[in-house]
Amino acid sequence: MEKKAKQYRALLPRLSAFERADHEENFTVEFTHDSTSIEGNTLTLIQTKMILTDRIAPAEISLKELDEVRGHASAWAYVKDCVARGIPLSEHIIRDIHERVVPVRGVGGMYRDIPVYMRSARHVPPNPAKVHGEMGNYAYDIEHRIFPDEIEKAAWLHAELVRIHPFQDGNGRTARLAMNYHLMMNGYPPTSIKLKNRERYFAALEAYSPHKEIEPFKILLYQNMNRELDAFLSMYAMHR
Repeated sequence: MEKKAKQYRALLPRLSAFERADHEENFTVEFTHDSTSIEGNTLTLIQTKMILTDRIAPAEISLKELDEVRGHASAWAYVKDCVARGIPLSEHIIRDIHERVVPVRGVGGMYRDIPVYMRSARHVPPNPAKVHGEMGNYAYDIEHRIFPDEIEKAAWLHAELVRIHPFQDGNGRTARLAMNYHLMMNGYPPTSIKLKNRERYFAALEAYSPHKEIEPFKILLYQNMNRELDAFLSMYAMHR
């Protein structure tokens, strides 16, 4: 894995401006489609591309689903900008990401003040009175906790944020963005949890929430990262 990551870091600066833009655009569309679809958005990959690339709103789609796609893309652009400027991931940044994911006044970036329940999950997120304290501990661990490697830390960042479920809505999308924030800050490509892997993904998160067992999600993320690295190195092999 690390050998491939080193090759990725060496190849990335060699891409032409067109190749870089094309690669980023394709990932943005796929990532946005996968991440919103996992949460129940019914727009197709083609419709997502129309919205984000062609700036066309397909006929007969709901405003809610349109806003989910646009909000995710806006949050992803914010993540990339912060990473490019070397801004460390923090509690404040996570709230800013969420504010773009769910751009609803009084909801976006605001911790929930009501109980929530996760669909088809045994885990019940913390009482709203405990959210601020849980997020304070989470922010401390982001900065101070030691992990075996950056992939495992990215897995933990995602799984722990979902366990806390600090927001009324948009927790999964925000967690996947925070995960990629950390990966990119540490020289790895971003990765998208594919819609076809939704059941395995939810099962891995379900394994973490009650007992903080990170292994299933860590394995899934390692496999995802191998896929991303292999695809990138194959696509741009001519630059080696």
